Amino acid sequence: MPGKLIVVATPIGNLDDLSPRARRALVEADLVACEDTRHTGRMLSRLGIEARLLSLHEHNERQRVPRILEQLEDGMQVALVSDAGTPLLSDPGFLLVRGAAAQGIPVEHVPGASAILTALVVSGLPPYPFTFLGFPPPRKGKRQRFFDRFSGLAHTLIFFESPHRIVASLEDARQMLGDRLAAVGRELTKLHEETVRGRLSEIHSDLSARSSIKGEFTVVIGPPEDDR
Repeated sequence: MPGKLIVVATPIGNLDDLSPRARRALVEADLVACEDTRHTGRMLSRLGIEARLLSLHEHNERQRVPRILEQLEDGMQVALVSDAGTPLLSDPGFLLVRGAAAQGIPVEHVPGASAILTALVVSGLPPYPFTFLGFPPPRKGKRQRFFDRFSGLAHTLIFFESPHRIVASLEDARQMLGDRLAAVGRELTKLHEETVRGRLSEIHSDLSARSSIKGEFTVVIGPPEDDR
């Protein structure tokens, strides 16, 4: 009999957000596939959980997935986690889930924290329909073309960005989408959690004026105002 693949959402910051069901899945797993064994190892140690870890990230995913599928076929229970939040959403795991489903291996999801939904519900912007864009391209030209693809979509848009590119991305989004209402979540659920609201130009000015920009960012941009 095949084993089971369990996709487990982990906290995006506050460790108290790990559900009892998620804890049980991690404790009972024969193997925990994770982006970074050091990061996940530290998190599990703080939670008092011992587990066998195997790295599964964008650079080794295609090589590792066949091996994990074999272990699932042999009856192992594998938990899949990302560094934070819900796997697959701008994180590795899609190839493993698709492969397991194609081979008839049971796939379950233990839901929990998601930066996408956390940012959306505190943004004060229309909650649906929304479209998640992932990470914009790092280079300006490609990034502008990226935003332009969604300029005609009457949806709330959500994307992730690094502290090194958040200011540039906000400016490119304003140029390609218009000066829409937006909200930028920083360090969500963590000690220094912050949500900055306003028009894209206003948020851009706020962040540009800071002496340093740190943390992980989730950007929520409202639809064109005629469509709200």
